[in-house]
Amino acid sequence: MAERTEFDFEAFYKALKATVLVRNTNWKEVSRQTGVSQTTLSRMSKSRQPDAASLTALSAWSGLNPTEFTTTPKHEREPIAMVTKLLREDPNLDSAGADALETIITAAYDRFKRASVDD
Repeated sequence: MAERTEFDFEAFYKALKATVLVRNTNWKEVSRQTGVSQTTLSRMSKSRQPDAASLTALSAWSGLNPTEFTTTPKHEREPIAMVTKLLREDPNLDSAGADALETIITAAYDRFKRASVDD
């Protein structure tokens, strides 16, 4: 029997919230630009999942791919490799800035990652 796919709404909302912060905007403006009601956005902040149309509009606005927030097995992608790729794609960062952030994130990741199951 196939494994059921679950959507990690909490992770999606945190990424959406980070996008709002980085774009130096607010939820009222997100509502205006996406057509998603402020009520829906408020409910999302309280862990209530939006309808499919709202999720689609927010995904399009933020550039977040909902499939990246599912529990379906990924092809053993390394999180640090994914972060590095994203930092290099960021038009707001030059190479030195991406290198510096990669160093900081890698150090923090090494410090906080869970111990191996074999440990």
